[in-house]
Amino acid sequence: MSGSEIVVLGRLADPYGIRGWLRLHPFGDDPLAWAEMPVWWIGREGGPWREVGLKGLKAHGDGIVVLLDEVPDRTAAEALKGTLVGAPRDMLPPPADDEFYWGDLVGLVVVNEADETLGTVAGLIETGANDVLRVVAEDGTERLLPFVEAVVLTVEKEAGRIRVAWGSDW
Repeated sequence: MSGSEIVVLGRLADPYGIRGWLRLHPFGDDPLAWAEMPVWWIGREGGPWREVGLKGLKAHGDGIVVLLDEVPDRTAAEALKGTLVGAPRDMLPPPADDEFYWGDLVGLVVVNEADETLGTVAGLIETGANDVLRVVAEDGTERLLPFVEAVVLTVEKEAGRIRVAWGSDW
């Protein structure tokens, strides 16, 4: 792999069936387009990334299932549960003006309308209804802010900040 940074695209979830298929929990809008990538990168949070070939990707029910090289059966699939799926940034299309890769939000400072710093984005949580920003203050206080228009007013990537409608005492 080149020196390009890896962007996290999703997480492998429960095994599906007995032939090595896994459910995919995507962190984006169009996971079926990932079939265009002949190689995926997988890794545990904070661990090294490794390349793995893609053998199959399909919609199933209300979700997506995936089959990767080196995953011949359900036991091998079980071992990958919770593994992150990513790709080098230079392989991905640039996001639209109002879209962001999760990795672009982590590390941004969160400031409210009164210019109070609430903390830094430590991660995101996908709840099904909407994404949630996990914001951690310098004193360790953690806040969970819904990533919705009513709360997130602007994402200023170049300035390294997200402006929100959220009180410091909430």
